[in-house]
Amino acid sequence: MKRVFPLLLALLTACGNPSSPEHPSTYVSTLVGTQSDYSFSTGNTYPAIAVPWGMNFWTPVTAQREDDGWAYQYEKKTISGFKQTHQPSPWIGDYGAFSIMPYTGALNGGKPVSWFSHKSEEARPYYYSVYLADYDVKVEITPTERAAVLRFTYPENSHSGMTVNPLEGGFVAFEGNTATGYSVFNRGGVPEGFRNYFVIEADVPMGETFATRRGQVVTLRVASSFISPEQALLNLKEVEGRSFDEVCAAAQQRWDDVLGRIRVQGGTDDELRTFYSCLYRSTLFPRKLYEIGEDGKPVHYSPYNGKVEPGYMYGDTGFWDTFRALFPLLNLVYPEVNAEIQAGLANIARENDFLPEWSSPGHRDCMVGNNSASVVADAALQGITSREDLEVLYKAIVHGTENVHPTVGSSGRKGHEYYNTLGYIPYNVGIRENVARTLEYAYDDWCIARLAQLLGRPQEEIDLYQKRSGNWRNVFDKESRLMRGRNADGTFQEPFSPYKWGDAFTEGNAWHYTWSVFHDVPGLREAMGGDASFTEMLDSVFIVPPIYDDSYYGVRIHEITEMQVANMGNYAHGNQPAQHMLYLYDWTSEPWKGQQHIRETMERLYSATPDGYCGDEDNGQTSAWYIFSALGFYPVCPASGEYAVGTPLFPHAEVTMPGGKTLTITAEGAGPVYNDIRLNGKRLDARFVDIQALKEGAKLEFRK
Repeated sequence: MKRVFPLLLALLTACGNPSSPEHPSTYVSTLVGTQSDYSFSTGNTYPAIAVPWGMNFWTPVTAQREDDGWAYQYEKKTISGFKQTHQPSPWIGDYGAFSIMPYTGALNGGKPVSWFSHKSEEARPYYYSVYLADYDVKVEITPTERAAVLRFTYPENSHSGMTVNPLEGGFVAFEGNTATGYSVFNRGGVPEGFRNYFVIEADVPMGETFATRRGQVVTLRVASSFISPEQALLNLKEVEGRSFDEVCAAAQQRWDDVLGRIRVQGGTDDELRTFYSCLYRSTLFPRKLYEIGEDGKPVHYSPYNGKVEPGYMYGDTGFWDTFRALFPLLNLVYPEVNAEIQAGLANIARENDFLPEWSSPGHRDCMVGNNSASVVADAALQGITSREDLEVLYKAIVHGTENVHPTVGSSGRKGHEYYNTLGYIPYNVGIRENVARTLEYAYDDWCIARLAQLLGRPQEEIDLYQKRSGNWRNVFDKESRLMRGRNADGTFQEPFSPYKWGDAFTEGNAWHYTWSVFHDVPGLREAMGGDASFTEMLDSVFIVPPIYDDSYYGVRIHEITEMQVANMGNYAHGNQPAQHMLYLYDWTSEPWKGQQHIRETMERLYSATPDGYCGDEDNGQTSAWYIFSALGFYPVCPASGEYAVGTPLFPHAEVTMPGGKTLTITAEGAGPVYNDIRLNGKRLDARFVDIQALKEGAKLEFRK
């Protein structure tokens, strides 16, 4: 009862219902992962008050500055504002942000800041409330896609008010009960002239103090637009004439509908909270950048050419992270959403020469790889993308294999000249993280070959990319049985330490990146010397201590610390390169080892608490790993058409796809080891399951 009562008490005060299968949103805490800072990440999240994939999020700000990437940190004790935010990550930063803060009394030129307590805070996807102790004001927020309603309950005071802060370089004007303005704040990814126009309508005068009686409720309706002030007013219609409670109920219903696509049964309250909190994080990004024009059609401000263009647009995601599990999850459970995302990617290809590899909202120079190829291929091969858009997307992807964006080095392929001739990017030619790039380009080329086949391209074109997909072999060192930097003359780098982070790799070491041959695990197994040797190398990742060499960075980066404290040897689940490797035991004669590691990772490294992740959550990727793993399978190789089988966490789960087809998953006993896995009653010969069979509505059974 000690564990359940605080949760129920909080839920009873919300605009929704107590935790129940009918209301999966009530299991979600948006505070998961917020106990983070620059040196150590337990998610690096903020409590996003939003609807699924909404254009605008809101968050309380505990930082002294609204432009601090760590806007909300759980251990902080004061709040300085409530910010409309578009930030995907503290490492990327925000854009188009502005904040509002209620207060009482004289500010005397200062900035309003108030103490608060988590004991008087409620954080749900559809509803946030907190008590500002210094001002005796209760704040409540509820969202729509492009607007929100804020409700401030004031005390008796002759000098009550609120600030509107457009951040650096912005503008705000007050007229009666309305505030209008724009934010030009950004940390990159937008062209010159970018603005986020906002409008605020209140039931008190804006820009001045006013007298309030105790318990007086002041309501604000807020909306914004990347297009124009007129479009901001149009977006305000999302909340026009609607009460706070009506908007809140609708937002909760939207979350219940989205989260309810997956129903799990038989778990503990903590497991249900963890599962649905992860599913919430998996359905925030990429966010909508498009708006609805007066004609009812989608329209967007393009961060790629600075113009207003017709059609869909999404942004704020890094494919280096999210190609692995987040986009496969969208394809399985929310294909209608990814259809819009793919249409938006095609619009990006029409508006400039490159697809982004990290968008926020436009091209950002971050991470490596050409993984837009994977994101496009996985959707296309599942029939989600239109043929017209796919032709446009394919052209852009191919362009990226032989070019680099003129100002953003992560879009296109850095080092393509070497890769396309030598078959790898040399260690000694001044291109950092060369082995990571080589490995990811090889997988991406395999994806391009799959796309070329789908589109009926000439055979020599298909063969070219298929051949390049084998380039991973050029950086595999048979002596160490690990991936290793290779010089332009063909010799391997010296000295070599498998524990050295960075250098030839990206935020990892050779123990992590050696397994990045998603598309040819049998080939990697053979290269390592066969089943026994391959299994031994997988085992070694967990047997060797968490040794590290941080000399490339000059400091111990937070990902290294997170690997150390996890106490799983050199396995680094807190970062993406190694997250799939637990499932590679399915290619060995000892798959039960993978099941044990998967279950341990779910149970030890995830929880529905402020320190609930073991590293950066990264726009849904780390959460999507948990969702797939809790269901019992995982997309080791997106675009392959199959999942590797793991160990389900719940005795019963149902996934409802658009059109009403339902995938049912049952598990006998508590696991984690299941030796008899059946699809529609037929025992699987190998530990892989066809995606299309699951999408058609199937029964997947795990037996002892």
